Amino acid sequence: MPYKSNSREKMLPNKEPWTPADGGFRAWLVVLSSFLINGLIFGIINSYSVIYFDLQKNLEANGIHDSSYKASLVGSLTIGATFAFSPLAGILTDRLGHRQTTMIGGALAVMGMVMSSLLIKYVKALYLTYGILFGLGASLAYTPSLAILGFHFKQRLGLVNGIVTAGSSVFTILIPLAFGKLIPLIGLEWVLRSIACLMIFIVVAANLFEIPAGAAKVPDSSTEKKECLNFEIWKNKKYVIWALAIPISLFGYFVPYVHMVKFVSVNFPDADGKILVMCIGLTSGVGRIIFGKIADMPNVDRILLQQISFISIGSLTMLLVVAPAWSYMILIALGMGLFDGCFISLLGPIAFDLCGSEGASQAIGFLLGLCSIPLTVGPPVAGKLFDHFNSYTVPFLLAGGPPILGAIALFAIKCVKSEPKNNSQGLHNSV
Repeated sequence: MPYKSNSREKMLPNKEPWTPADGGFRAWLVVLSSFLINGLIFGIINSYSVIYFDLQKNLEANGIHDSSYKASLVGSLTIGATFAFSPLAGILTDRLGHRQTTMIGGALAVMGMVMSSLLIKYVKALYLTYGILFGLGASLAYTPSLAILGFHFKQRLGLVNGIVTAGSSVFTILIPLAFGKLIPLIGLEWVLRSIACLMIFIVVAANLFEIPAGAAKVPDSSTEKKECLNFEIWKNKKYVIWALAIPISLFGYFVPYVHMVKFVSVNFPDADGKILVMCIGLTSGVGRIIFGKIADMPNVDRILLQQISFISIGSLTMLLVVAPAWSYMILIALGMGLFDGCFISLLGPIAFDLCGSEGASQAIGFLLGLCSIPLTVGPPVAGKLFDHFNSYTVPFLLAGGPPILGAIALFAIKCVKSEPKNNSQGLHNSV
């Protein structure tokens, strides 16, 4: 599907196919902006276990039944909406441009947090404001922040994806500490208003999103009449398998992020669960850069790296329930973060591998949209099981299974014969 440029600048036909410059001042400003956007969005989402802990206690104190389930559903709706609206984000990115779509997302995220701060005592209202509205804004900002990287980088695409997605790791280290200090001092309402202020930086960062002039084309009249959806990506069998296997892996993926602080309070009462969230964030950032660099090496199989990451994450999630001491919990959290970084850093590069630059925006968007269901369902189910068993043994054991099953399902890609690639595809020869 032809790309609609922000600048709408008419370009003369190139004698040779256009390729990204793989660097330059403007390109690295885009990386910095995407780093900040990813950090703000997923730093907040990944730190929800701290907010969950306080919100769940308030609900329980007010005599609300199934408090663990209802409190976890707020955070699950956020991550679910972030991914569910990603197909819309991909379409808007193609139609409006990366900059405009991201700015709209930042504005919606601000609105969602401001409204949540005013409705903090009404959990059903939080489903809409914190869950859906903030999640929609996060989605419209997140998808273009990944999709734009392929217009500036090719040989170093894995590395810059690693750097950008490491933003969430850096913020995941800092934000739980800030939340832990601020909630007792100013209350949850003002913490949410502080988050709203942070979301304004997304709008500012979006101003740096520009497509290189050589990649920009003005849509002609026939282009304007074409449908918004890019159906070509669904004719790609490898993409279809990948887009179905990844969601299978994610049914238990977000469970530790939501329930980790509560899990520690039950099993290690004298320990601070926020430390584990910070450990995951720390090694996740390291893993995103390391595996992003590895993924750029010739003949490295990026999908195989994702399979390894899923098997590792699933196994480590199960090991949480049998850890005999706090030191083992820290080691497990560090391992989970490392392989989380591997998985996340490869989403953008694999999408460009399979669908090329013209299909990458919607390829990423639809993949994330399919991921919304498992990411939304997993944590509330775990909360419901905890309310029933008063233990996290069953929830965490069940959460570890889907990543392993998804890794096995990805082997089906190897059974699909590779198709001839055009100039916009075949960015990595391992897929």
